[in-house]
Amino acid sequence: MRIGVIGTGRIGTVHANTLSRHREVGSLILTDTRPERAQELAHRLGETAAPGVDEIFTWGVDAVVITTGTQAHAELIGRAARSGLPVFCEKPIALDVPGTLQALAEVEAAGTVLQMGFQRRFDPGYTGAREAVRSGRLGRLHTVRALTSDRTPPSPAYLPLSGGLFRDTLIHDFDALRWVTGREVVDVYAAGSDAGPAMFREAGDAATGAAVLTLDDGTLATVTATRLHGAGYDVRMELAGELDQIAVGLDDRTPIASTEPTGPPAADKPWTGFLERFGPAYEAELCAFVQVVRGERPNPCDGREALQALRVAEACELSRRERRAVALAEIPGGAEALFR
Repeated sequence: MRIGVIGTGRIGTVHANTLSRHREVGSLILTDTRPERAQELAHRLGETAAPGVDEIFTWGVDAVVITTGTQAHAELIGRAARSGLPVFCEKPIALDVPGTLQALAEVEAAGTVLQMGFQRRFDPGYTGAREAVRSGRLGRLHTVRALTSDRTPPSPAYLPLSGGLFRDTLIHDFDALRWVTGREVVDVYAAGSDAGPAMFREAGDAATGAAVLTLDDGTLATVTATRLHGAGYDVRMELAGELDQIAVGLDDRTPIASTEPTGPPAADKPWTGFLERFGPAYEAELCAFVQVVRGERPNPCDGREALQALRVAEACELSRRERRAVALAEIPGGAEALFR
C-alpha cells in the first residue's frame, strides 16, 4: 500500500511516522507547502518527497492523509474523492457548514471513504466511558462535564485562521460528547472571554469559553476550554448518572491539585500538550484507517460525524456572538441536508 501524506507539520509528522512503521504500508509520498520540510522528513523516514500536491495524485497512491492547514481540507478532500481515493483528514473538513457540505457531497457522489481525525474516539478513557454509558452502569445519565485546557496558546498568526475556540478546540469535546453518550445536542448557550493577551481580541476570538448544552434526552452538559492553562494540558470528561459517576482523563498526570488535607498531591509531570496526551490514540486512528482502506473494518468516524460536531460549534459561536440560546435546528446541515 502506498499512501500520500499532504502536510508535514506537527501532526503530519506524527502520522507519517506511524504509517512508515506500519507493516501493511509499503511506502509514503510526502509533500508540504514548505518543500524542504517534506524533504527533511522523507529523508529521515526513508520515504519519498514530492514537490507538490499534484504529484501525490499523478505518481499513484492508494490513499491520502490530509494534515494541511484547515483552509485546504475541503478542496483536497474533493480532489481525492474525484480520484477515487480513500481519505483520512484532520478536523475540521472546513470552517463553515456550506464548505463542509460541498466536500461531503463530493465524497458521496464518488462513493469513496472519508475518515475524520477525532482521535479521542481511540483513547482508552473515552472508549471506557462510552462502554460504561451504553452498558447502563451509570443509570440514567443526568450531567456531563467536559473540558479542554491548552497549556500555551497558539501563535498570533494562527488565531485568525483557526476558526475560533469553539471550532478549533472544543469541536473535539462536542464530538466526544455525541460519541460517548449516543445523544444529539438540541440547544446551546455559550459565552467567551477575550481577557488576557491582546492577540485574542485582535483576532475576534475568545481565550476562554464555556457552554451549557442540552441533549435530546434532557441530559445537561457543560463544556469549557481555555488557551492559557499554565498548570498543564488538561482534557477531561466527567459523566454522572443516577447510579454512578466516572471521569475520563483523571490520572497521576492530570494538572490539578487538591486543597483538602488528605487530597492527592499535584502531578509531578503534568501533561504538556495534545501530542503527548493522545499519542497512542493518534497511532490507533491511523492503524484503523489502514484497516478501512484494506476493507477489514467499517469507517469509525465518517465526514457526517465531523459535520455534526461543527454544527454544535457553529451554534456555540452564534450564541457567544448574539448572547442568546441557540437551537441546533437553526444551524443548516442536519439530516435533511445530507439525505434529501
